[in-house]
Amino acid sequence: MDYRRPLGDVSNVVLAPRRKAPRPSLSVATTSYTPVVEEPPSASSFDLLKMLGQGSFGKVFLVRKNLGLDGGNLYAMKVLTKSTLKVRDRLRSKMERNILARIRHPFIVGLHYAFQTDDKLYLILEFLQGGDLFTLLAKDGAFPEPKVRFYLAELSLALNHLHSLAIVYRDLKPENILLGINGHVKITDFGLCKEGVSDVDLTFSFCGTVEYMAPEVVNRRGHSTAADWWSLGVLMYEMLTGNLPFHGENRRETMTQILRAKLAMPNFLSAEAQSLLRALFKRNPANRLGNGPNGIEEIKKHPFFASIDWKRLLAREISPPFKPTVSNTDDTFYFDSEFTKKTPRDSPALPPSATAHDVFRGFSFVAPNFNCE
Repeated sequence: MDYRRPLGDVSNVVLAPRRKAPRPSLSVATTSYTPVVEEPPSASSFDLLKMLGQGSFGKVFLVRKNLGLDGGNLYAMKVLTKSTLKVRDRLRSKMERNILARIRHPFIVGLHYAFQTDDKLYLILEFLQGGDLFTLLAKDGAFPEPKVRFYLAELSLALNHLHSLAIVYRDLKPENILLGINGHVKITDFGLCKEGVSDVDLTFSFCGTVEYMAPEVVNRRGHSTAADWWSLGVLMYEMLTGNLPFHGENRRETMTQILRAKLAMPNFLSAEAQSLLRALFKRNPANRLGNGPNGIEEIKKHPFFASIDWKRLLAREISPPFKPTVSNTDDTFYFDSEFTKKTPRDSPALPPSATAHDVFRGFSFVAPNFNCE
């Protein structure tokens, strides 16, 4: 989720294990126990603190839960207005909810709750105080290689987790990469994902942000999870140079460059960085690094990542190259003041069409660690 554009850039495109219950005591004396059962959350369960972003389909707020076992906790509340969602956007909203509900990973944003009213959808996500990578990159212009290496490594693990579940992400870009208070990255905004994808079961949708699309997405000949490794290459190039590798005056020219243009490789990049970029920018996905029989192990073993201890990285034991500086837990310094200075209001909305309700049946969700039945 790009906090500033809650559904991402769609204008460009068409568990933790449960603990075993203790065995009952054989003692005759017993104590009665009434399990704690919380009421399902609703919009009134959260106090609006600030607006974090706004788009054509809804808003994102910083909120504080006002009751329950997690009362007092801060979250990012994504609110989507059903009546403004086209059919494809309804499906993407439900897809995002479904994928987030099944995924728990250190480098993927966590979904805590999902619920709906007659006219709105609510996703309660973890609040990541560091803002997005887009803002940080815009401020710095470009990053040094050690910083890029760290971010790419964490993102590679996140993408690989999705791929292991036969999910292709298709929307990797700086706006969709958030930074936690400790400086670790998390992928967000899963509306363009596709489930059930493999090298045999391809998908043919033309979606994403053009500049980050793989050639096989652009030419609509079918794509799989390999498309995400191309996008990782685009992101790597952008972080290292401050520029996009393929970018024309318009969408058509950009797509032509993606399909045919020779990659301009700056000579200030290390030999290892240049080698990784060339391996990720293979136009034939069968030859692209990460898409071979050994999958992500090919990426892990590339010389560019020679200094990375992947086990410690996954455990978040490696200190990030940048840590956001905040004064308190609800500090929104790293978010656009255009939104944070506004009075947060969850405005009334028009009711959606009758068919919209069918799409969102079963939308409600409570993460296992908060389900206290």
